[in-house]
Amino acid sequence: MPVQISIEAGPHAGVSSRSLARRAVAMMQAVQMGDSELSVLLTGDNQITILNRIYRHKDRPTDVLAFAQREGEHGEHAGAILGDVVISVETARRQARARRVDVVSEVTMLLAHGLLHLLGWDHDTPAKDRRMRRETERLCEAARAVEPRARPRSAADATSTVTTHARATTRSKDAQSRRGRTAVKTKRPRAAVSTKSR
Repeated sequence: MPVQISIEAGPHAGVSSRSLARRAVAMMQAVQMGDSELSVLLTGDNQITILNRIYRHKDRPTDVLAFAQREGEHGEHAGAILGDVVISVETARRQARARRVDVVSEVTMLLAHGLLHLLGWDHDTPAKDRRMRRETERLCEAARAVEPRARPRSAADATSTVTTHARATTRSKDAQSRRGRTAVKTKRPRAAVSTKSR
């Protein structure tokens, strides 16, 4: 399976694991990495604070962390595995309210941002930041394009169709092993902590 979605501290209302997996696959195809493997952990502020403290020495929650498997001391052994993207849905929800977007749009943007970090992108200069923001938006567009459209039941319903996002209700059987695997990484994660103009 090219994308594994794990849920911790959830379910997270408004975020469907199936929808997010479809979006992740579309993003990976958009960057020519469709045969690679990606793990995504949807969690809360408590868990991401722990990871942020361990790997970035910042004792606060952040929105997304990316743990690249192809970097660092043993990167050549990663094979098809790109790495892990960890998203705090709590932080994403706050950012979504501030940006006046729905939570799934914010989580999608964070996933795209984390995926780009796994591929070596960075935003440490203004020029790199502009390029990365453009590529993040391109990936979000690819992700939105795969979402099924709600079909009206009748002509009268055509003007009032409502799409409802299912709640993610699955919990990963291997959430504990993922945390253990992440904790032994030798490479510090890249993170998106700036929320300006996203």
